Amino acid sequence: MARFTRSRNRARPRQKPRSTPRADAPTESGASVQRKPETGRSAQVELGNASLTVKQLSDILDSDAARVVKQLMRRGMMANVNDVIDFETAARVAQDLGYQVIRKKDQVKEKAKAPTGGENVVVRPPVVTVMGHVDHGKTTLLDTIRHTSVTAREAGAITQHIGAYQTVVGDRPITFLDTPGHRAFTAMRARGAHATDIVVLVVAADDGVMPQTREAIDHAKASGVPIVVAINKIDRPEANVDRTKQQLIEAGLVIEEFGGDVVCVPLSAKSGDGVPELLENLFLVADVADLQADPTGPAEGIVIEARLDKLRGPLSSLLVQKGTLRLGDAVIAGSTWGKIKAMFNDRGERIASAGPSTPAEVLGLSGVPLAGELFTVTVDDKVARTIAEERQKTAAPSQLSLSSLSSQIGEGQIKELSIVLKTDVQGSIEPIRNSIERLGNEEARPKVVLAASGAVTENDIFLAAAHKGIVIAFNTKAAPGAEQVAEQEGVAIQRYDIIYRLEEDIAAALAGMLKPAYVETLAGRAEVRAIFPGGKQGKVAGVLVREGRVWKGAWKIRIVRDGEVVNEPQIRSIRRFKENVNEVAAGLECGISLVPFGDTQVGDIIELYRREKTS
Repeated sequence: MARFTRSRNRARPRQKPRSTPRADAPTESGASVQRKPETGRSAQVELGNASLTVKQLSDILDSDAARVVKQLMRRGMMANVNDVIDFETAARVAQDLGYQVIRKKDQVKEKAKAPTGGENVVVRPPVVTVMGHVDHGKTTLLDTIRHTSVTAREAGAITQHIGAYQTVVGDRPITFLDTPGHRAFTAMRARGAHATDIVVLVVAADDGVMPQTREAIDHAKASGVPIVVAINKIDRPEANVDRTKQQLIEAGLVIEEFGGDVVCVPLSAKSGDGVPELLENLFLVADVADLQADPTGPAEGIVIEARLDKLRGPLSSLLVQKGTLRLGDAVIAGSTWGKIKAMFNDRGERIASAGPSTPAEVLGLSGVPLAGELFTVTVDDKVARTIAEERQKTAAPSQLSLSSLSSQIGEGQIKELSIVLKTDVQGSIEPIRNSIERLGNEEARPKVVLAASGAVTENDIFLAAAHKGIVIAFNTKAAPGAEQVAEQEGVAIQRYDIIYRLEEDIAAALAGMLKPAYVETLAGRAEVRAIFPGGKQGKVAGVLVREGRVWKGAWKIRIVRDGEVVNEPQIRSIRRFKENVNEVAAGLECGISLVPFGDTQVGDIIELYRREKTS
């Protein structure tokens, strides 16, 4: 089995958050580009050494993105407009389209060498998040690195919580975040937290790219941090590394072996084969990123996880990002506060302080903060308590709807409209996505952070919240629980069934002139289990309340069958154990008389909701 190692002297461009550069403006990587009109083979274009997206290259070349994609395909590279390509690939495509490429002096390294703070700034350990499909070996890989046995302590050998672990490889410390899924990872970013420097995507060589793997790729790409792929379980008889690499390309990750910039390391977490190569590459990526922090002064960081211990009270796992956290510090995290009474490292040992990139479990907070909340050290616990009480008064999330984002665009507060697009069928994705991405202007432009078919899920809501964007559901429904999560996170689900109406609203939103829209708030959902004769009042639906509640005189009601609304009746009466009641909560059964009853059938879903005008 071939191993892929890299020299420590080899520099590698860091993946960057994707955005379209203006003409004659520096890109986010620090390199500058200069757009030239496409006037013939004498046209010139300047490209920096940093990587850029296909869409950025098409804008620089003043060319249609489809032409750039076509040239990449001719060179054997499958890519979409949001995929990242390196300088060499971009230069070859530009030459194919008739440009003379001038290589601009690379300023990335010079920028990286520049100090990011005062004289106290030091190099900090990288923070690495491990993601991937369930049972592909994420925690086992960490066990091998830490030479411990975390997996054996987990119920069913599956990770049950978010763990933060710091270990030393050689003489260099490195911090790992072991997540049970992408929901927590995305929820952190939804609350403004940026805990991760590098994402390690673990893929089993005998299983290949699975649905959760694709989801992890989408979330990792959206985070804008470098991705390193670890192809695990190469020692199994069913392992097929080449097939897995091909599946990764199809999923949008082009590894270095095939001309991309994603590091890929085959390994066996069980035997340890290939793990040193993985660590070497992680440190290489960290070196290019030039991670720094100031260990002096009050600590700031992120809540990794929090729980209520029956004996010790609220326990919170904190990741320090700058400064140093010490015993006795007054801390505020979200709407909770307190004074640090005790601190423990990831091995359960008592510690007195924690510096940058160091995880610590602390005792002393007044409650259980949310994962992803930012924490800071204040002057004393009285100040922390005052701030926390003020935050509690304004804790309700503001609604992220198309019209509210439109007003922010109109006021110049945001320059990009982030969209999570879900459609009924796979074939609808590209036409709708292309229609949306054509609608940008100088003031603002749309960015489709995820496009997939199927129902709107809770992960879609968290992803939209992380980007402060919206969810567009085209001819598709929301999965059970997704609408309640959307209400909690303050994310609107915009529903469309005609493309031109979607285009009109997006265009108006980007112009900052979208008229107020209506947003639906789901209050209850019940499943029809049986149909009974009801005498003079007609039929009665025997239902189980799945979510929220049902009550007489509800705002609006609809009967949904296979994602389609088949009736919009009113509730005449609700009976439970032969008694008329006004309300039934989730988890209970009851009989509901509807007017009109229509052709309500077993398996139908009764939804109670209200429509509110957004400002």
